Amino acid sequence: MRKFFLLIGGFIAGCVALSLTGPLAGLLFSGLFVALGMHFYTSSKSTFGKILWFTVGLIGVLSAVSNIPAMVGLAAIAVIYVIYKKWNGEDVKIPTIEAKEEDPFTNFEKEWSNLTK
Repeated sequence: MRKFFLLIGGFIAGCVALSLTGPLAGLLFSGLFVALGMHFYTSSKSTFGKILWFTVGLIGVLSAVSNIPAMVGLAAIAVIYVIYKKWNGEDVKIPTIEAKEEDPFTNFEKEWSNLTK
């Protein structure tokens, strides 16, 4: 029964992802414009070049905002990935960010113990 629900869920998520390929392609091109604008803005020396590449990046951001339905498509692709992992019996690991200890005295103690060895 579990495999049946995974199959039905995968089918529905696949249909949603396929129906939103247009907005996904638009989001891809928007991201390309943003990346190009940022790259050439940082490498540009002239003021005109900076204004031009900032405008290209801004156009990319505005077109990405208009492709909000693509976020549903990305979520459907993520669901397909999770269902694929569950189907094969693998655990789905969600990456987490671990907080680093910022106490300078702890770092000093570690370095001092390394130096005295």
